[in-house]
Amino acid sequence: MKIEKNKVNVGVGFVTGRRNFKNVVKTYVDNWNESGLVDNKKNALHLFVAYDLKYKRTKVSDYKITDEEILDMVDSAYYLGNSSITTEAQYLVEKKVITLKEANLVFGEGYAMKRNAVLYFALKNKMDYLIFLDDDEYPIANIKINDSIVWKGQEVLSTHINNIKYADMTHGHHCGYISPIPQFDFNNKLSEDEFRIFVESISNDIINWDSIKEKMNDGGVTYAELDIINSETIEVVEEVNGMKFISGANLGFNLKNLDKLFPFYNPPGARGEDTFLSTCIGECNIRKVPCYTFHDGFSKYENLLTGVLPNKLKGMRADSSVITKRFLRASIGWIRYKPLLLYITQRDHYETEIMKMKENLSKVIPKICDYFGNDEFKDILDELDFYHAHVEEHYKDFENTKSAWAKIILFLKGQ
Repeated sequence: MKIEKNKVNVGVGFVTGRRNFKNVVKTYVDNWNESGLVDNKKNALHLFVAYDLKYKRTKVSDYKITDEEILDMVDSAYYLGNSSITTEAQYLVEKKVITLKEANLVFGEGYAMKRNAVLYFALKNKMDYLIFLDDDEYPIANIKINDSIVWKGQEVLSTHINNIKYADMTHGHHCGYISPIPQFDFNNKLSEDEFRIFVESISNDIINWDSIKEKMNDGGVTYAELDIINSETIEVVEEVNGMKFISGANLGFNLKNLDKLFPFYNPPGARGEDTFLSTCIGECNIRKVPCYTFHDGFSKYENLLTGVLPNKLKGMRADSSVITKRFLRASIGWIRYKPLLLYITQRDHYETEIMKMKENLSKVIPKICDYFGNDEFKDILDELDFYHAHVEEHYKDFENTKSAWAKIILFLKGQ
């Protein structure tokens, strides 16, 4: 890679599996150009792309940038497929930095491990900063004014770069369809209180029912706030229940202090890699920065990438099998990591909390199945039993992942 020693080297990391990836990159590159970053001779921009060919049955050519206009605006692009990640992991094992088992924990199968690969390669290639972006989030904000929408472009990358020098991590805001919970009407099949019990049982402690209800009333849409966009005040993220909450994208890392960097982790088959990172960064300086990304959580607004700005955003109602299945997948993803999160943050009350979850879910899941007309929601109880039974194993893996990462950091320091 072409590293500019007299410049600030900024890595831009994507973990992707979607065919529209190139369109997302082009939008961000145009955004960087508009914000003056490309012409700023002090900065050098480098792409790090970890791709998953299985997720949407894609091919490598869906991710390799060939557009000369884009290539002229970035200093280099690095592509991380399974083979290149495996080769690097084998190198670390051969150098006796980590064991093969540890390599599989840090760089094996899973979304968290691909994030770790991006973070590692950015460190190895001497980046000063790394900004994670998602392939279903766009640099634009939807603002609600009366019954219409005003759209405002967001200088995502430059906002992080301008603030990351003063922090260990920077975390932006999210708008659009950030919640997988659809809009629906409560009735005699399912009451609001029963659904609240369900959501609070399966989700993490940061989720606030009042905010969820507000999003549902807005059709599942989160609107950006002008006060935040125009704010010059930088919020310091405080610890809540043993976590400094961040999300996995619109997220910046200061790579200059290696001791303040931690790995991503999720239990096998689960998500929550940003949630578990949140439990590691209590001593870090995390800044919430005033920029939004629009989360196209239902893949309904890819036309935003080509400049098509709707006057209204559709409510995602629970009246289609696609939306119901997405909510089911999200619910299973949440329940798979909830036991480990409780084990980490509420060890003294863990068994009590698990029993309360089982009791509550046993009561409301039949109602959920009836409302959605989908008995697959019953699988949530089986998933809870499995991940509860394996929580100590997953906790050990999490601790061993952090230990292996510390060895890698020590190795990189020596480099």
